[in-house]
Amino acid sequence: MSTMQATTVSCPHCGRTNRVPVAAEGRPKCGHCKQPLPWMADAGDDDFTEVAERADIPVVVDLWATWCGPCRMVSPALEKVATDLAGRIKLVKVDVDKNPRLSQRFEVQAVPTLLILDQGETVARQAGAAPAPVLRQWVEQSISARKG
Repeated sequence: MSTMQATTVSCPHCGRTNRVPVAAEGRPKCGHCKQPLPWMADAGDDDFTEVAERADIPVVVDLWATWCGPCRMVSPALEKVATDLAGRIKLVKVDVDKNPRLSQRFEVQAVPTLLILDQGETVARQAGAAPAPVLRQWVEQSISARKG
């Protein structure tokens, strides 16, 4: 069992710094202005179930590697999408080199591979980098198709 860490994020609405747990019930809100906060966490073989699969909201999983150029390009784009869609999605990043079991489980052939999980079930998947507007559209279509 991993020790649950928290990440620190600035509220996009009021600018206050908040501690956001990597795994929790519900969705994080700013302690000051009560607006939804972007939820981003790292996960690995040992805590993926807790961090990603048990989330109450759809999870965008970024399967990446440190040596991968397109991964470094897609990372800030995904963080922007997570900020834009705060309260609606959680972004979970997995380093495939450090987490071979997840890499095998999701049959990662190329990085970056992006998944959208809804209650632990893969509802969308795409490989390769894309700009933030394209990623946001993919995420929004995937999560709205799921609700319909």
